[in-house]
Parts: sequence; C-alpha cells; structure tokens
Amino acid sequence: MPAEIVAFEAWKRAPEGDLPPVPFEWLTALSLNAEQWAALVDRMGWQALRMNLNALARNGAFDVKGVTAKVAARLADAEALRKVRPMPYQLMVALGQVESGVPLKVQAALEDALEQSLVRVPSLAGHVVVCPDVSGSMASPATGYRKGASSKVRCIDVAALVAAALLRTNRQTRVLPFEQQVVPIKLKPRDRVAVNAAKLAAIGGGGTNVSAPLALLNAERASVDLVVIVSDNQSWLDANQGGATATMREWDQLKRRNPKAQLVCLDVQPYGTTQASGRADILNVGGFSDAVFDAMARFVSGETRDWVEIVKQTEV
Repeated sequence: MPAEIVAFEAWKRAPEGDLPPVPFEWLTALSLNAEQWAALVDRMGWQALRMNLNALARNGAFDVKGVTAKVAARLADAEALRKVRPMPYQLMVALGQVESGVPLKVQAALEDALEQSLVRVPSLAGHVVVCPDVSGSMASPATGYRKGASSKVRCIDVAALVAAALLRTNRQTRVLPFEQQVVPIKLKPRDRVAVNAAKLAAIGGGGTNVSAPLALLNAERASVDLVVIVSDNQSWLDANQGGATATMREWDQLKRRNPKAQLVCLDVQPYGTTQASGRADILNVGGFSDAVFDAMARFVSGETRDWVEIVKQTEV
C-alpha cells in the first residue's frame, strides 16, 4: 500500500497527536477529541464547513479557543461566497437545521451569508408586486408534516424570502401581504430576511383569499408588469362562479388594463388544484427551491425551454 495509507492505518490504531494528511471525510467517523475536530475546520471547504456545524458543536470543537471566530469569519467571507455562490433558500434551510450548540456568532455569520446571497437572485424589472400569504396555515412546515422529516423552514419563511429577495433586486417592488384581505405593512429593502419573516409571521391568522391583492390592484387601477403570489394555495374564500375562481376573474380584469402583465403563482405546498389556470401569461410553480428564482426570470423574459432538458443539465 502507499506510504500515506500505511501511516493512516497506523494512526487509526493509536489516534493521538496531529491528524494524518488525509481528506477530512476519512476522519469524521473516528473517535476524535475536541482539538482534533477543531483541526478539521481548516481542511473543510466552505460548503462542507456549513454542513458540519452541528457535528463540530456536538464534538466540542467550538470549546477550543479561536474556533468560533475562525468558523464565523469563513462563513461570512465575501470572497469565499463569490466563489462558492450559495443560494438563499439553501442557506435558509441550513439556518433552520442549526442546533442550539452552535454558537450565536456562527449562526449570525451564516445569516450574513444568506443576506449576501440575495445578490444572486435574478432581477425582475418593472412594476413588480409580491403577494405573500400570511394566513394561519402558512405557519406549517414548507415540506408539509412528515414524520421525522418536517422542515423547520415554514411556508411563511419562504414567502418572506421571495419578498425580501425581490425587494433587494428591485427597489420598486411592492409587497401586499394578504389573508382574508390585504394587510397593510411596510417591508424595508435593506432589512434582513429574518426581520421581514418575523413581521409577516406576526400578522398570521385567518383564512386565505388569494384574489384579495388582485382586487386591491384593480380598485387602485394600478400599473402592473408582474404579480408574484406566494401561498400554500388553501384559498377557501375564493368561490367559483361560472367555472372561474375569483382569482381568475380579478386577474382577467387586471389584464384588460395591463395587457402585458404576467402572473406567477408559487404554491409552496402543491395540491391537485390551483387558483389560476396555467396559460401563456400565468406560471404555476409547485414547491420551492432556489431554482424558482431562475424559472421566474425565464418566464418574465419570455424564454421557453424544454423542462426535460433543463432537468438533464442540472448538476446534482
């Protein structure tokens, strides 16, 4: 065997002193002490470091002097983030998975990384209106309730992320939260995603009336280029009349004033129904990932691509 492997096997029999020069993945399953886990920090890439925060905490690495500051600095490092290019939802999920043993300074650095990642969301120009559903059901996990696998990220968090991202890339974006009716609220473009999520979640309660923000835009005779509705699509107040939902009736009215307007309905927890039928000016999206931002940008630009080819070209 190569000398490096022989040395590694010998070290495993007496795992003391400096770690052998092997990839960190070879070592994490072994019985390492806190100092040895701390030494692994320097061997991890940015993504690996993000994914191993709980392991570092459980094995006492953050109790070693200087490790907390080192990890926090690496996670929030702007140059590293430009190279790795993590996306917002990926980092929101990572924040939701962090356990209490991870120091607050490290959690804050991960939140900084989330804020910096918003620049990678495609810009949607024009008069953009984001309509986050803030009804009671939006407090449920984004993945739905699954035994042992429910996401800590809530539907309301996804709605806040979409609103914050579009506000950050287009300062003219208007946010119209709704439940049974539109709820007046002011979200600031520079506020953190967590702050906006807390503001939206604090509204929570009541039923869901997906057509409410469209009705308000019609009452105002507003100029609109794009409307993005983020909901779990449980709209019990939108009664069907003549085969059309209230959402479609309001949208058709808005289209008569704004013929080039487009509508994106983002259904965080997709069911078998929708409030707006898919057509050339309406995009229905079921579920959520960072790919949704790119899908919205392609839709707005008029780009149409074969989704089978898109899936084939996606790196896993």
